Amino acid sequence: MEKNPSTATVKTPSSNFAGDVWLNPVFGGDGVSQLTCGLVRFTPGARTNWHSHVNGQLLVCTDGVGLVGTRDGKTVVLRAGESVWTPAGEEHFHGGTAENMMCHYAILDAAGDGEATTWLEPVTDQQYAAAHRTAGV
Repeated sequence: MEKNPSTATVKTPSSNFAGDVWLNPVFGGDGVSQLTCGLVRFTPGARTNWHSHVNGQLLVCTDGVGLVGTRDGKTVVLRAGESVWTPAGEEHFHGGTAENMMCHYAILDAAGDGEATTWLEPVTDQQYAAAHRTAGV
């Protein structure tokens, strides 16, 4: 067993996120396991760019209300205590709603060759608004 120290909160890069998004890295693998986990906080209106993960991603909401949307137009509302699994290769975004902050753990297996996350273009304001309409928020 190994206890990990708490980490400093860092602002996420604007190249991959819109709005104010803050990250506390929780775990980054141990040389054998390639599990990574981060606690991510989105202010209202903040969101990730479109992206995908080579081995999928689990999002576990701890606070607030958020959205997770896919390229095919499916959107789910994510609330505290709920989780969403995005399968390997599925292009998606996640973030707070226009009126609510959202905090989640982002958990993924980074094992394999290359990058675990493929970052793509920003989610447009029109796409973000459409996700709200689809989700009914």
